[in-house]
Amino acid sequence: MTRPTYYAHSAPGDRQRWQRLSVHLENTAERAGRFLDAAGLAEWGRVAGLLHDIGKYADRFQDRLEGSPRRFDHAAPGASLAIDRYGPRSGKMLAFCVAGHHAGLANGVNGERITALEERLRGAVSMPDSIWKQEIALPATLVPPRIKLRSKHGEQGQRGAHPDRDGDGADTAGFCAAFLIRMVFSALVDADYLDTEAYYAKLEGALPERGKHSDLAELSRRLDAHLNDLQENAPRTDVNDLRADVLDHVRQNAAKPQGVFSLTVPTGGGKTLASLAFALDHAIRHGLDRVIYVIPYMSVIEQTASIFRSALRCGDSVVEHHSTFDEDRIGNRESECKLRLAMENWDAPIIVTTAVQFFESLFGNRPSRCRKLHNIANSVVILDEAQTLPLKHLRPCVAALDELARNWRTSVVLCTATQPALRKADEFTGGFENVRELAPTPPRLYETLKRTRMRHRGRMEDPELANRLRKSVQVLCIVNTRRHARELYQRLADAEGACHLSTLMCASHRRERLDAVRRRLKEGEPVRLIATSLVEAGVDLDFPVVWRAEAGLESIIQAAGRCNREGRAPKGDVFVFEPATGEGRKQPPEIAQFADAARRVMRRHPNDDSMSLDAVRAYFRELYWSKGDAALDGSRILQKCAERRSSLDFPFESIAREFRLIDDAQAPIIVPRRGRGGNDDTAERLLRDLEEHVARPGRIARQLQPYVVQVPLAIRDALLAEGAVRTVPEADSGRQFVVLANLDLYDEQVGLTWDESGVADG
Repeated sequence: MTRPTYYAHSAPGDRQRWQRLSVHLENTAERAGRFLDAAGLAEWGRVAGLLHDIGKYADRFQDRLEGSPRRFDHAAPGASLAIDRYGPRSGKMLAFCVAGHHAGLANGVNGERITALEERLRGAVSMPDSIWKQEIALPATLVPPRIKLRSKHGEQGQRGAHPDRDGDGADTAGFCAAFLIRMVFSALVDADYLDTEAYYAKLEGALPERGKHSDLAELSRRLDAHLNDLQENAPRTDVNDLRADVLDHVRQNAAKPQGVFSLTVPTGGGKTLASLAFALDHAIRHGLDRVIYVIPYMSVIEQTASIFRSALRCGDSVVEHHSTFDEDRIGNRESECKLRLAMENWDAPIIVTTAVQFFESLFGNRPSRCRKLHNIANSVVILDEAQTLPLKHLRPCVAALDELARNWRTSVVLCTATQPALRKADEFTGGFENVRELAPTPPRLYETLKRTRMRHRGRMEDPELANRLRKSVQVLCIVNTRRHARELYQRLADAEGACHLSTLMCASHRRERLDAVRRRLKEGEPVRLIATSLVEAGVDLDFPVVWRAEAGLESIIQAAGRCNREGRAPKGDVFVFEPATGEGRKQPPEIAQFADAARRVMRRHPNDDSMSLDAVRAYFRELYWSKGDAALDGSRILQKCAERRSSLDFPFESIAREFRLIDDAQAPIIVPRRGRGGNDDTAERLLRDLEEHVARPGRIARQLQPYVVQVPLAIRDALLAEGAVRTVPEADSGRQFVVLANLDLYDEQVGLTWDESGVADG
């Protein structure tokens, strides 16, 4: 009797075009093993790849490929086999990955008696060994992972410890094990999708689009050329001389061993390119794969990516990733549908992303979120504006960065003008050990780069504030809410050069607005910009006068960095004021908390002294350590991992749901505005492409990102009910691509509004 042929993926036409199951399993195993090789876990990747679709050796799945509607869980058999063959510890860690490679990592515990993983394993069917063993050779044993645990008593900790073993490092062993499971899961998911992508691309006679990038050595040479041009053409000023000193000193440190670094340079000191230069030099020296630049706000990501593309003289090697399309909800889960997913896997040499995307992925459980994680390993991660890490998740964020540095060959750079004291030496529980400063003598830099004078102006009503702004020809005013920014701008709208900037404007619109503002500043024309905090982190603006509503001290100092940035005047003026309250004007609780801490510190460090390093340290002590450990891990993520280190029943799904850097669920609306004075129809063209190529929207989704505005999910749902927005395609039940249909709701001055639709403003 002829042995049947088992397939992994089908395609229209002759079966000769179908992908054999053994080929897919071997290809996936090879890729996943390669992804984990740098961490010494290549065999784990290989075994996960061989197991993940082994359940397709079943007639019921083969019937599905023939068109049978009867569902079949092909992941459960491989997960069950993992435990049977490799035991309740290593096998269980693999089982999480295999069982979740489509559905996501399950909770280890669901309720008091039944584990969610066990529920999935109940769907496993037994397969005769004679079927899969004829084509797949699984190793009989699997060496447990050996990783470095963190010790309470010193930097070295335990070397070569199993991540689920009790001992001196047991307080972090659970976190290490959960982290390792996510990394193996990431490698498996990415390998699975890449092989599927390659198979279908070959069928279509096309080559996969991935992997066409310049190497780091070439990018470093291009950056050197750009930096040389800058230094040759820049005027000789004290500020430019200092920036050159910072760059040289930072690059001299690139040969240091991997680990955690800080780069503490005042705003305007050239941190962005200096950190990139260090990262490229450091990566080349240590054989790392890429540089990941993490930015706190989505509003700055396009600018930073543009700076990098210009400096590196390339476009293909810099990927900006801030997509909020939920890829897991596009289509269903089988075969060709994998290619519908707009998933980034961060395989480019330079990644520019947001803190939300970075950290929510590290604590995620869904395939699309976790797919990129293995590519964070063996890299340099630059955390720009490190002080913006959210209070409620501060300890888990620090633990994740520390784990990357400790066990996954990742160097971490904490890059900011207002360095939070997150070191163990600062009595921060679970803080970083042996953090090395890259900048030359930060106190001297702060003294040299003092270019502003700060004054507190007390409480100000909007009419008085607007009058003050009118008296300045060029002035920036930063407030804490989008509503306040819009209302203040409307009071000032008739003043020459008045303009507005907030996240209710899509990124392409904000970029146009900033270009116009910079041109007016350069030419000495009137410009009165009202903005939210989005302009504080990394936005290159240089105003002679800045007004800042009370906020955290780090925000105030960042705002001051937009004042007299190039040192054109002896001193620029920064005024801090208490904003008036009113209907819809209540400050977000976290901003109010930060502002209270800043007020207390500024009373002890008045006026210009409030921008000193001593004031910054006092502020973060006031803000963080006085709150206690519980407030810095509001979802008890570290505790949950520690409690389950022996059973390995980590609540992956619950952690992913609870770990949110932004409390309010946000949803994207695509705005098909014509940019550049109506001459740019890119958004309209992309939406037409999306309608025509809905089965493969990944590339289009990436290109649509600059035309997206984020709104609360409830607002988007209300706008859908009103007919003010529509889905693309119309039958898209996942509501992944929602387009503004009523263009009257998008104002060219203030962005998206929804008052006119009858939906309450937020």
